[in-house]
Amino acid sequence: MPITLKHVNYVYGQDTTTPVHALEDVNLEIRDGEFIGLMGHTGSGKSTLIQHLNGLIRPTSGEILYNGENIYGEGYSLKELRSKVGLVFQYPEHQLFETDVFSDVCFGPKNLKLPKEEVEKRAAEALEMVGLDESYYKLSPFELSGGQKRRVAIAGVLAMQPQVLILDEPTAGLDPVGRDEILGQVRRLHEEKGFTIILVSHSMEDLAVYARRLIVMSKGRVKFDGSPREVFAHFRELEEIGLAAPQVTYIVHALREAGFPIETDLITVREAKEAILKILKDV
Repeated sequence: MPITLKHVNYVYGQDTTTPVHALEDVNLEIRDGEFIGLMGHTGSGKSTLIQHLNGLIRPTSGEILYNGENIYGEGYSLKELRSKVGLVFQYPEHQLFETDVFSDVCFGPKNLKLPKEEVEKRAAEALEMVGLDESYYKLSPFELSGGQKRRVAIAGVLAMQPQVLILDEPTAGLDPVGRDEILGQVRRLHEEKGFTIILVSHSMEDLAVYARRLIVMSKGRVKFDGSPREVFAHFRELEEIGLAAPQVTYIVHALREAGFPIETDLITVREAKEAILKILKDV
């Protein structure tokens, strides 16, 4: 069990006259090899939550365990934890600063005081994981497209060899091609390398396609936790907290209400297309 949260609370400004309860009694278990989608409206607590997972923020109360160990226990190394639980912030390319791509990806493992050969090996492997070959190594990061910059930034985290990869809106600001490239790479990391993925996104369509479990935050609490099909079945309640379901969900409900004999638990365009074609074929 990579990460366990037990009764985690976090209060901003707890010693002031206007404390803000960002997290309230959060209990979660994040298991090996999961692909989790994390969703919630602005101010729901999702960004605060992910910064707790690798110790960037310490809870006001409660426990956080990594592989069964309390990350705030005596002698526990938060530096080592952050190499195992990698966090890619929104617009990570803003943190690129080296003169060339390869040097930028080397930065993290170099700070671990690893031998030069190991640093370069990790950087090469990480760049390969995100689909960038040696022809990119000596390019300035600022010569790259938005999607390529994003991949270099992700490679910098992968070079630390994490077991859990947290991505905060990794496709924000990208065009459709760049978005598909990033999400495709993330899925391959999950399927081929066995990474545990936590994907923060406002795109219900992306979450429906890629995630196998959805966690919905609202007012600092876990509102829903289940498969995408289970969570999106509550689309009316999601609307009440400022969210929605994939557009396909609304379309199949409208078709059903109009008398078309289609199931209403479909959540992706592919599922809806196949169901409609089957119904038309059987008519």
